[in-house]
Amino acid sequence: MRKIIVNERQTGLMFNNGRFVKVMDAGKYILMGGKTAEIFDIREEITPSAIDIDSLVVRPEADLFFDVVKVGQGRLALRYLNGIFEGVLTPGTHAFSKKAGTNEFKVFDVTTKVAPDFPTELFDKIDPDLYRRYSVQENKKGVLYIDGKIDGVIDSGDYFFWNTDKDVVIDTIDMRLTPMTILGQEVMTVDKVPVRVTFVLNYKIIDAIGLVTSVKNYEDQMYRIAQLALREIVGRRKLDELIEDKDGITGFVFDKMKEKCREFFIEVVDAGVKDIILPGSIRDIMNTVLVAQKKAEANVITRREEVASTRSLLNTAKLMEENPTLYKLKELEYVERICENVGNINIGSSGDLLTAVSSIIGKKS
Repeated sequence: MRKIIVNERQTGLMFNNGRFVKVMDAGKYILMGGKTAEIFDIREEITPSAIDIDSLVVRPEADLFFDVVKVGQGRLALRYLNGIFEGVLTPGTHAFSKKAGTNEFKVFDVTTKVAPDFPTELFDKIDPDLYRRYSVQENKKGVLYIDGKIDGVIDSGDYFFWNTDKDVVIDTIDMRLTPMTILGQEVMTVDKVPVRVTFVLNYKIIDAIGLVTSVKNYEDQMYRIAQLALREIVGRRKLDELIEDKDGITGFVFDKMKEKCREFFIEVVDAGVKDIILPGSIRDIMNTVLVAQKKAEANVITRREEVASTRSLLNTAKLMEENPTLYKLKELEYVERICENVGNINIGSSGDLLTAVSSIIGKKS
Protein backbone atom coordinates (compact mmCIF):
# COMPACT_ATOMS: atom_id res chain seq x y z
CA MET A 1 0.00 0.00 0.00
CA ARG A 2 1.28 3.43 -0.99
CA LYS A 3 -0.08 6.90 -0.42
CA ILE A 4 -0.02 9.38 -3.38
CA ILE A 5 -0.86 13.09 -3.18
CA VAL A 6 -1.74 15.03 -6.35
CA ASN A 7 -1.67 18.80 -5.78
CA GLU A 8 -3.55 21.55 -7.62
CA ARG A 9 -0.71 22.13 -10.12
CA GLN A 10 -0.57 18.44 -11.05
CA THR A 11 -2.55 15.77 -12.82
CA GLY A 12 -2.07 12.03 -12.56
CA LEU A 13 -2.75 8.80 -14.38
CA MET A 14 -3.63 5.63 -12.42
CA PHE A 15 -2.82 2.17 -13.77
CA ASN A 16 -3.65 -1.35 -12.54
CA ASN A 17 -1.15 -3.94 -13.64
CA GLY A 18 -0.28 -1.77 -16.63
CA ARG A 19 -3.85 -1.02 -17.65
CA PHE A 20 -5.14 2.56 -17.52
CA VAL A 21 -7.71 3.09 -14.79
CA LYS A 22 -8.45 6.79 -14.55
CA VAL A 23 -7.20 10.37 -14.48
CA MET A 24 -6.27 11.50 -10.98
CA ASP A 25 -7.38 15.01 -10.04
CA ALA A 26 -5.94 16.91 -7.05
CA GLY A 27 -6.27 14.88 -3.83
CA LYS A 28 -4.90 11.96 -1.74
CA TYR A 29 -4.84 8.43 -3.17
CA ILE A 30 -4.05 5.00 -1.68
CA LEU A 31 -2.49 2.60 -4.15
CA MET A 32 -2.84 -1.07 -3.30
CA GLY A 33 -1.96 -4.26 -5.08
CA GLY A 34 -0.81 -3.74 -8.67
CA LYS A 35 -1.89 -0.13 -8.87
CA THR A 36 0.64 2.55 -9.93
CA ALA A 37 0.48 6.24 -10.79
CA GLU A 38 2.31 8.76 -12.96
CA ILE A 39 2.18 12.43 -11.96
CA PHE A 40 2.66 15.38 -14.37
CA ASP A 41 2.79 19.15 -14.03
CA ILE A 42 -0.36 20.59 -15.58
CA ARG A 43 1.66 22.94 -17.84
CA GLU A 44 3.77 20.12 -19.28
CA GLU A 45 3.00 17.52 -21.92
CA ILE A 46 1.46 14.24 -20.77
CA THR A 47 4.00 11.55 -21.63
CA PRO A 48 3.01 8.30 -19.84
CA SER A 49 5.49 5.42 -19.82
CA ALA A 50 2.95 2.72 -18.95
CA ILE A 51 0.66 3.31 -21.93
CA ASP A 52 1.01 4.55 -25.49
CA ILE A 53 -0.26 8.14 -25.80
CA ASP A 54 -2.44 7.24 -28.81
CA SER A 55 -4.15 4.56 -26.75
CA LEU A 56 -4.81 7.05 -23.97
CA VAL A 57 -6.31 9.87 -26.00
CA VAL A 58 -8.86 7.63 -27.74
CA ARG A 59 -10.52 6.71 -24.44
CA PRO A 60 -13.95 8.35 -23.94
CA GLU A 61 -12.90 10.32 -20.86
CA ALA A 62 -9.78 11.77 -22.55
CA ASP A 63 -11.70 14.73 -24.00
CA LEU A 64 -12.70 15.76 -20.50
CA PHE A 65 -9.13 16.05 -19.25
CA PHE A 66 -6.80 16.60 -22.20
CA ASP A 67 -6.29 18.91 -25.15
CA VAL A 68 -4.85 16.77 -27.93
CA VAL A 69 -3.08 17.67 -31.21
CA LYS A 70 -1.78 15.28 -33.86
CA VAL A 71 1.14 16.66 -35.91
CA GLY A 72 1.78 14.90 -39.21
CA GLN A 73 5.08 14.30 -40.98
CA GLY A 74 6.54 17.42 -42.56
CA ARG A 75 4.72 19.62 -40.07
CA LEU A 76 5.18 21.19 -36.67
CA ALA A 77 2.82 22.89 -34.23
CA LEU A 78 3.21 25.95 -32.05
CA ARG A 79 1.61 25.53 -28.64
CA TYR A 80 0.10 28.53 -26.86
CA LEU A 81 -1.18 28.32 -23.28
CA ASN A 82 -3.62 31.07 -22.39
CA GLY A 83 -2.32 33.03 -25.38
CA ILE A 84 1.36 32.74 -24.43
CA PHE A 85 3.82 30.75 -26.56
CA GLU A 86 4.97 27.57 -24.77
CA GLY A 87 6.95 25.63 -27.36
CA VAL A 88 7.18 23.68 -30.61
CA LEU A 89 5.63 20.26 -31.13
CA THR A 90 7.22 17.87 -33.62
CA PRO A 91 5.39 15.11 -35.58
CA GLY A 92 3.41 12.79 -33.33
CA THR A 93 0.48 12.87 -30.87
CA HIS A 94 0.64 15.37 -28.02
CA ALA A 95 -1.68 15.74 -25.01
CA PHE A 96 -1.87 18.47 -22.38
CA SER A 97 -3.96 18.86 -19.24
CA LYS A 98 -6.93 21.20 -19.46
CA LYS A 99 -6.42 22.21 -15.83
CA ALA A 100 -3.70 24.73 -16.83
CA GLY A 101 -6.04 26.74 -19.04
CA THR A 102 -6.70 27.06 -22.75
CA ASN A 103 -4.31 25.20 -25.03
CA GLU A 104 -4.13 26.47 -28.61
CA PHE A 105 -2.17 24.82 -31.44
CA LYS A 106 -1.08 26.30 -34.77
CA VAL A 107 0.18 23.75 -37.29
CA PHE A 108 2.60 24.71 -40.10
CA ASP A 109 4.11 22.91 -43.04
CA VAL A 110 7.91 22.58 -42.69
CA THR A 111 8.89 20.97 -46.00
CA THR A 112 11.19 23.86 -47.03
CA LYS A 113 9.90 27.43 -46.85
CA VAL A 114 8.58 29.11 -43.74
CA ALA A 115 4.95 30.07 -44.23
CA PRO A 116 4.31 33.83 -44.57
CA ASP A 117 2.05 33.84 -41.51
CA PHE A 118 4.61 32.08 -39.30
CA PRO A 119 5.64 34.40 -36.42
CA THR A 120 9.37 34.75 -37.21
CA GLU A 121 10.05 36.41 -33.85
CA LEU A 122 9.65 32.95 -32.29
CA PHE A 123 12.75 31.58 -34.01
CA ASP A 124 14.87 32.88 -31.15
CA LYS A 125 12.83 30.70 -28.78
CA ILE A 126 12.82 27.40 -30.64
CA ASP A 127 15.46 24.77 -31.30
CA PRO A 128 17.99 26.18 -33.84
CA ASP A 129 18.39 22.69 -35.34
CA LEU A 130 14.89 23.02 -36.75
CA TYR A 131 15.65 25.86 -39.14
CA ARG A 132 18.29 27.70 -41.17
CA ARG A 133 18.68 31.45 -41.25
CA TYR A 134 19.95 33.55 -44.18
CA SER A 135 20.56 37.27 -44.48
CA VAL A 136 20.58 39.50 -47.57
CA GLN A 137 22.35 42.80 -46.99
CA GLU A 138 21.02 46.25 -47.80
CA ASN A 139 21.26 47.29 -51.49
CA LYS A 140 21.48 43.64 -52.54
CA LYS A 141 19.06 41.09 -53.89
CA GLY A 142 19.16 37.36 -53.38
CA VAL A 143 18.50 34.72 -56.02
CA LEU A 144 16.97 31.75 -54.19
CA TYR A 145 17.86 28.24 -55.33
CA ILE A 146 16.08 25.16 -53.95
CA ASP A 147 17.68 21.86 -54.97
CA GLY A 148 19.60 23.69 -57.68
CA LYS A 149 16.54 25.35 -59.27
CA ILE A 150 15.81 29.06 -59.19
CA ASP A 151 12.84 29.71 -56.93
CA GLY A 152 12.76 33.51 -57.14
CA VAL A 153 14.36 36.79 -56.09
CA ILE A 154 14.30 38.05 -52.50
CA ASP A 155 14.99 41.55 -51.21
CA SER A 156 17.31 42.54 -48.38
CA GLY A 157 16.41 41.17 -44.94
CA ASP A 158 16.48 37.99 -42.86
CA TYR A 159 14.97 34.76 -44.19
CA PHE A 160 14.24 31.42 -42.51
CA PHE A 161 13.96 27.96 -44.01
CA TRP A 162 13.13 24.68 -42.31
CA ASN A 163 16.06 22.35 -41.86
CA THR A 164 15.10 19.54 -44.24
CA ASP A 165 16.92 17.49 -46.85
CA LYS A 166 16.27 20.26 -49.40
CA ASP A 167 19.38 22.12 -50.57
CA VAL A 168 18.81 25.87 -50.08
CA VAL A 169 21.25 28.42 -51.54
CA ILE A 170 20.93 32.20 -51.78
CA ASP A 171 23.21 33.92 -54.28
CA THR A 172 23.44 37.61 -53.30
CA ILE A 173 23.86 40.20 -56.03
CA ASP A 174 24.89 43.81 -55.41
CA MET A 175 22.46 46.16 -57.17
CA ARG A 176 24.47 49.34 -56.50
CA LEU A 177 26.59 51.27 -58.99
CA THR A 178 29.84 49.28 -59.15
CA PRO A 179 33.27 50.30 -60.53
CA MET A 180 35.42 48.06 -62.71
CA THR A 181 38.99 48.56 -63.93
CA ILE A 182 40.30 46.83 -67.06
CA LEU A 183 43.98 46.80 -66.19
CA GLY A 184 46.87 47.37 -68.62
CA GLN A 185 45.71 45.71 -71.83
CA GLU A 186 48.75 45.41 -74.11
CA VAL A 187 47.76 46.21 -77.70
CA MET A 188 49.78 46.85 -80.88
CA THR A 189 48.97 50.04 -82.78
CA VAL A 190 48.79 50.12 -86.56
CA ASP A 191 52.36 51.51 -86.66
CA LYS A 192 53.61 48.55 -84.59
CA VAL A 193 54.00 50.29 -81.24
CA PRO A 194 52.96 48.17 -78.21
CA VAL A 195 50.96 50.19 -75.68
CA ARG A 196 49.21 49.30 -72.43
CA VAL A 197 45.74 50.79 -72.03
CA THR A 198 43.88 50.92 -68.70
CA PHE A 199 40.12 51.39 -68.99
CA VAL A 200 37.62 52.17 -66.20
CA LEU A 201 33.84 51.97 -66.09
CA ASN A 202 30.83 52.03 -63.76
CA TYR A 203 27.93 49.60 -64.13
CA LYS A 204 24.84 48.35 -62.34
CA ILE A 205 22.70 45.23 -62.56
CA ILE A 206 19.12 45.87 -63.62
CA ASP A 207 17.64 42.33 -63.42
CA ALA A 208 19.05 39.72 -61.03
CA ILE A 209 17.13 36.75 -62.47
CA GLY A 210 17.97 37.75 -66.04
CA LEU A 211 21.62 38.04 -65.08
CA VAL A 212 22.03 34.59 -63.50
CA THR A 213 20.06 32.84 -66.25
CA SER A 214 21.89 34.47 -69.16
CA VAL A 215 25.58 34.40 -68.15
CA LYS A 216 27.68 32.32 -65.75
CA ASN A 217 30.33 34.83 -64.68
CA TYR A 218 29.26 38.30 -65.70
CA GLU A 219 32.42 40.07 -64.50
CA ASP A 220 34.66 37.85 -66.66
CA GLN A 221 32.33 38.41 -69.58
CA MET A 222 32.46 42.20 -69.16
CA TYR A 223 36.25 42.03 -68.93
CA ARG A 224 36.47 40.14 -72.24
CA ILE A 225 34.11 42.54 -74.00
CA ALA A 226 36.25 45.50 -72.93
CA GLN A 227 39.46 43.70 -73.97
CA LEU A 228 38.17 42.94 -77.45
CA ALA A 229 36.82 46.45 -77.94
CA LEU A 230 40.15 47.99 -76.91
CA ARG A 231 42.08 45.70 -79.24
CA GLU A 232 39.77 46.56 -82.09
CA ILE A 233 39.99 50.36 -81.75
CA VAL A 234 43.66 50.63 -80.76
CA GLY A 235 44.74 48.19 -83.47
CA ARG A 236 43.29 50.52 -86.12
CA ARG A 237 45.13 53.66 -85.02
CA LYS A 238 48.60 55.09 -85.09
CA LEU A 239 50.31 56.07 -81.87
CA ASP A 240 49.86 59.80 -82.42
CA GLU A 241 46.15 59.35 -83.17
CA LEU A 242 45.80 57.18 -80.08
CA ILE A 243 47.31 59.78 -77.77
CA GLU A 244 45.43 62.71 -79.28
CA ASP A 245 41.98 61.07 -79.36
CA LYS A 246 41.28 59.41 -76.02
CA ASP A 247 37.66 60.53 -76.23
CA GLY A 248 37.24 58.63 -79.49
CA ILE A 249 38.57 55.44 -77.87
CA THR A 250 36.31 55.94 -74.85
CA GLY A 251 33.23 56.44 -77.01
CA PHE A 252 33.90 53.34 -79.10
CA VAL A 253 34.51 51.01 -76.13
CA PHE A 254 31.66 52.52 -74.12
CA ASP A 255 29.16 51.95 -76.95
CA LYS A 256 30.35 48.38 -77.46
CA MET A 257 30.01 47.56 -73.77
CA LYS A 258 26.59 49.14 -73.44
CA GLU A 259 25.33 47.11 -76.37
CA LYS A 260 26.82 43.75 -75.29
CA CYS A 261 26.21 44.04 -71.53
CA ARG A 262 22.56 44.89 -72.06
CA GLU A 263 22.12 41.33 -73.35
CA PHE A 264 22.74 39.97 -69.85
CA PHE A 265 20.89 42.73 -67.99
CA ILE A 266 23.77 45.01 -66.99
CA GLU A 267 23.73 48.74 -67.67
CA VAL A 268 27.11 50.39 -68.27
CA VAL A 269 26.63 53.91 -66.90
CA ASP A 270 29.92 55.61 -67.82
CA ALA A 271 33.46 54.73 -68.89
CA GLY A 272 36.81 56.24 -69.87
CA VAL A 273 40.47 55.65 -70.73
CA LYS A 274 42.48 56.05 -67.54
CA ASP A 275 46.06 55.52 -68.77
CA ILE A 276 47.98 54.87 -71.98
CA ILE A 277 51.42 53.52 -71.05
CA LEU A 278 54.17 53.50 -73.68
CA PRO A 279 57.31 51.33 -73.79
CA GLY A 280 60.42 52.92 -72.22
CA SER A 281 62.21 53.40 -75.55
CA ILE A 282 59.21 55.11 -77.10
CA ARG A 283 58.88 57.38 -74.07
CA ASP A 284 62.54 58.42 -74.42
CA ILE A 285 62.05 59.21 -78.11
CA MET A 286 58.90 61.20 -77.41
CA ASN A 287 60.63 63.09 -74.61
CA THR A 288 63.47 63.96 -77.01
CA VAL A 289 60.99 65.14 -79.62
CA LEU A 290 59.14 67.16 -77.00
CA VAL A 291 62.38 68.83 -75.81
CA ALA A 292 63.33 69.65 -79.40
CA GLN A 293 59.89 71.11 -80.04
CA LYS A 294 60.07 73.27 -76.95
CA LYS A 295 63.57 74.45 -77.85
CA ALA A 296 62.40 75.35 -81.35
CA GLU A 297 59.45 77.25 -79.89
CA ALA A 298 61.80 79.05 -77.50
CA ASN A 299 64.14 79.98 -80.37
CA VAL A 300 61.25 81.35 -82.39
CA ILE A 301 60.14 83.47 -79.42
CA THR A 302 63.73 84.67 -78.86
CA ARG A 303 64.13 85.68 -82.53
CA ARG A 304 60.77 87.39 -82.50
CA GLU A 305 61.76 89.40 -79.44
CA GLU A 306 65.13 90.30 -80.97
CA VAL A 307 63.46 91.54 -84.14
CA ALA A 308 60.99 93.57 -82.11
CA SER A 309 63.83 95.01 -80.00
CA THR A 310 65.89 95.93 -83.08
CA ARG A 311 62.89 97.53 -84.73
CA SER A 312 62.29 99.54 -81.56
CA LEU A 313 65.94 100.71 -81.51
CA LEU A 314 65.74 101.72 -85.17
CA ASN A 315 62.61 103.75 -84.55
CA THR A 316 64.24 105.44 -81.54
CA ALA A 317 67.37 106.30 -83.56
CA LYS A 318 65.28 107.87 -86.30
CA LEU A 319 63.40 110.01 -83.81
CA MET A 320 66.59 111.24 -82.13
CA GLU A 321 68.14 112.02 -85.51
CA GLU A 322 65.16 114.14 -86.45
CA ASN A 323 64.87 115.79 -83.01
CA PRO A 324 68.12 117.09 -81.28
CA THR A 325 66.20 117.87 -78.09
CA LEU A 326 65.11 114.25 -77.84
CA TYR A 327 68.74 113.22 -78.35
CA LYS A 328 69.81 115.54 -75.51
CA LEU A 329 67.11 114.10 -73.24
CA LYS A 330 68.37 110.61 -73.97
CA GLU A 331 71.88 111.69 -73.02
CA LEU A 332 70.60 113.07 -69.76
CA GLU A 333 68.75 109.81 -69.11
CA TYR A 334 71.96 107.81 -69.50
CA VAL A 335 73.90 110.29 -67.35
CA GLU A 336 71.28 109.82 -64.66
CA ARG A 337 71.68 106.05 -64.82
CA ILE A 338 75.45 106.39 -64.59
CA CYS A 339 75.18 108.68 -61.61
CA GLU A 340 72.93 106.21 -59.80
CA ASN A 341 75.41 103.35 -60.09
CA VAL A 342 78.89 104.99 -60.20
CA GLY A 343 80.81 107.04 -57.64
CA ASN A 344 83.99 108.75 -58.94
CA ILE A 345 85.85 107.75 -62.09
CA ASN A 346 89.24 109.43 -62.83
CA ILE A 347 90.06 109.94 -66.50
CA GLY A 348 93.69 111.12 -66.62
CA SER A 349 94.60 114.72 -65.88
CA SER A 350 91.28 116.12 -66.95
CA GLY A 351 89.61 115.23 -63.62
CA ASP A 352 86.88 112.71 -62.85
CA LEU A 353 84.17 111.55 -65.25
CA LEU A 354 81.30 113.27 -63.44
CA THR A 355 83.10 116.64 -63.62
CA ALA A 356 83.70 116.09 -67.31
CA VAL A 357 80.10 115.10 -67.84
CA SER A 358 78.94 118.18 -65.89
CA SER A 359 81.09 120.45 -68.03
CA ILE A 360 79.66 118.78 -71.15
CA ILE A 361 76.10 119.26 -69.90
CA GLY A 362 76.85 122.85 -68.97
CA LYS A 363 77.97 123.75 -72.48
CA LYS A 364 75.50 125.23 -74.81
CA SER A 365 74.54 123.26 -77.86
